[in-house]
Amino acid sequence: NTYQCAMGKQAMGTIGYNQQKRIDSIMYLLCYPQRPLVKSKTIELINFEKLPAGANGIIAVMSYSGYDIEDALVLNKASLDRGYGRCLVYKHAKGTARKYPNQTYDRLMGPSLDPLTRKPIYKHKVLDQEGIVFAGARICSKQTMINKHMPVVSQDAAAATTQPSMAGTRSIEYRDVSITYKNPIPSYAERVLLTYNDEEAHLVKILLRQTRRPELGDKFSSRHGQKGVCGLIAAQEDLPFNDLGMVPDMIMNPHGYPSRMTVGKLMELLSSKNAVLSGRYHYGTAFGGDQVSDVCNELASRGYNYLGKDMMTSGITGQQLAAYIYFGPIYYQKLKHMVLDKMHARARGPRAVLTRQPTEGRSREGGLRLGEMERDCLIAYGASMLLMERLMVSSDEFKVEVCSDCGLIGYHGWCQNCRSSKSLANIKIPYACKLLFQELQSMNIVPKLELGRYTD
Repeated sequence: NTYQCAMGKQAMGTIGYNQQKRIDSIMYLLCYPQRPLVKSKTIELINFEKLPAGANGIIAVMSYSGYDIEDALVLNKASLDRGYGRCLVYKHAKGTARKYPNQTYDRLMGPSLDPLTRKPIYKHKVLDQEGIVFAGARICSKQTMINKHMPVVSQDAAAATTQPSMAGTRSIEYRDVSITYKNPIPSYAERVLLTYNDEEAHLVKILLRQTRRPELGDKFSSRHGQKGVCGLIAAQEDLPFNDLGMVPDMIMNPHGYPSRMTVGKLMELLSSKNAVLSGRYHYGTAFGGDQVSDVCNELASRGYNYLGKDMMTSGITGQQLAAYIYFGPIYYQKLKHMVLDKMHARARGPRAVLTRQPTEGRSREGGLRLGEMERDCLIAYGASMLLMERLMVSSDEFKVEVCSDCGLIGYHGWCQNCRSSKSLANIKIPYACKLLFQELQSMNIVPKLELGRYTD
């Protein structure tokens, strides 16, 4: 129950009846949300059925391939094609056009044309004549959404404002400060809103939409804290089917039940199966829902197995499976953690100005951190050159000249302390180390480097 309270907040679904009108910084919506077949008193109290956050999927509890270990799920490709778990991701981009005190203002320019073909260049392909992306445009990576140019403050312009007589003759330079689309996956501009902000500046807001279908690594969860990622998308013809030809939407590994003791999920499957057959919603309220024995008897009266198990046939071999399979509908939620938003790799990229080390974090295109514990593992292996490469060569290697007499850092073949250039050696140290030495020197602490001969 506690786990579900945490995950219910991450589930996608309907957020309100005005969701198509809103422009939020980020919004996740499920394309085809459904009412749960098994509800509780709480669900009725909070009107969850009017704004649902999930869909009922047919689940088979069995082991299939090796891609379902550690809570991973096997999804049916045909179900995904039909729209199971499909979602919309809305983001927004905005830009302002301001007026400045020196009578200059930001300009929105139309698209630049190619001199040969007289068509807009690739970067400006999705702009209209006003320099703003048009609604319905498919925006690809590095394309401009708002073509904004800002006046550059130069010395001549500043002088012209103090002498109004020259104001008519001055020419203002403009700098390109366009708002571009940075995501590698294309989006569609759903709405473009032109308005004003508090400072009476023009405000342009663009609502961007992406439609995503579930893929490997996307996270799902039932209402019992049973979360898992998609480990395999299998073709429908390879999945097992029952005597009616029904194929599950999702296969869940049975090892998720015993240690966690989520008996509620087993009860939900029985009640959901009964709800589908009887055409009425069942209750799963704690201590007050439908009794398991009643549900089982009703299932048996409709010609189904008393325990909710079905005889399944393998889609690969065509033979009947050796065991009966627990098979029926369960309400599953798609969570907002998607592999597309987490995926990150880097070879070379931006570095921090102060330490010259790679930046941190996916949004800043950062490096992958080799921490203290990883360092300890490499020391235990004795992989000293690998350690050297990871911690210095690939990070912030810096060449310095060190005087072997006084141990201080020199430059351009000259030691300022000894006033000579006879005993300088070139060594490589991390830039952060050199920075530490200089900061210590600024506090009147003199660190000295003792050098040994390279051949010793």
